[in-house]
Amino acid sequence: MEALFHDWISFLVRAAHIVAAIGWIGSSFYFMALDYSLRHDPELPKGVKGESWSVHGGGFYQIRKYSVAPEKMPAILHWYKWEAYSTWLTGFVMLAVTYWWGAEGLLIDRSVADIPVALAVLISAGSLFVGWVLYDRLCKSPLKANPPLLFAVLYVAIVFICWLYGQVFSARAAWLHTGALIATMMSGNVFMVIIPNQKKVVEVLKAGGEPDPAYGEIAKLRSTHNNYLTLPVVAMMISNHYPVAFGHPLNWVMVAFVLAIGGIVRHFFNNHDMGRHGWAIRWQLPLASFLLIGMMWLSSWRPDQLQADLEPQRAMAVVASHCSTCHAARPTHEGFDEAPGGVMFDDLDQIRAHAPKMLAQAVMSNIMPLGNETGMTPEERAVLGAWLRAGAPAE
Repeated sequence: MEALFHDWISFLVRAAHIVAAIGWIGSSFYFMALDYSLRHDPELPKGVKGESWSVHGGGFYQIRKYSVAPEKMPAILHWYKWEAYSTWLTGFVMLAVTYWWGAEGLLIDRSVADIPVALAVLISAGSLFVGWVLYDRLCKSPLKANPPLLFAVLYVAIVFICWLYGQVFSARAAWLHTGALIATMMSGNVFMVIIPNQKKVVEVLKAGGEPDPAYGEIAKLRSTHNNYLTLPVVAMMISNHYPVAFGHPLNWVMVAFVLAIGGIVRHFFNNHDMGRHGWAIRWQLPLASFLLIGMMWLSSWRPDQLQADLEPQRAMAVVASHCSTCHAARPTHEGFDEAPGGVMFDDLDQIRAHAPKMLAQAVMSNIMPLGNETGMTPEERAVLGAWLRAGAPAE
């Protein structure tokens, strides 16, 4: 019953997280595109930075943006904040349900760091708080006067943090926590900076004063960070299903690729929304594609892996010792009443049907067995890999 309850909670929280994220990312992308599409017209009222005309759903929309704020507060003002808040809250719950509840299998890898569950959970939660504080101080440092340099420092810091996570957690958890930390920075930008600054502007307007333009400049810097980090954080969140990405021993280098590719793709769309064409944007998608190919090549380069001769009997013994305890019609592992994902290795036909997944998760990476609970050695992984690549022959 506990496993069933856990699966239902995980399913419901994941669905809520996805729905909330769609709302936040959608509104974020829309407003960034809107901001970049603004065009100035001398006939616009005083204080209006620009306007944008759109057509959607059979109607026309005229939207204007003020450089700071209008002279008078409108009767109705729409706020966009709960999309960000609900995305982070549901994501935090999902982190707890998936990685804290299942810490022994997903969060902790005894071959990386043999730490107790309580300490692992404390590091997991505490790192998000510490990461936000350090990021916030970075944005308030003198580097804020040079946004490109600030973002470059942030880029290096995120890659380094992924490496640090990899010294404590499993490879899967390292990537996921890097994404969770970025998401925390993005949500913190909305909750701690952007919305409070906007509220200050509103209060000044209500009091009949003139708002300080600095509030808008600060919010713009944080919004730009959120814009360029959105695609990388989405990639890291869905990476759980793809050990080819997070399971590499140099997975922090893979994060560097993901950050660069996602940022370049967003830069392309931002420039396109500005109305730029030609060589101003032609280089961006080809460069992103080149980096993607480089990342794929890196994922296939595993000089650390051992080579082994074809030994069918020994390979089948490896499957029986390290795989079939869970993946069987009748699992012997106390944590499973049925095979995870319905994947079973009771006979050669079943093994051959799932050979690519076995290679990806137990040979090309160390993701399986979960947390390496059974103590599968590099030599055993090499023997299993040689056998699976040969087609899993009986003898």
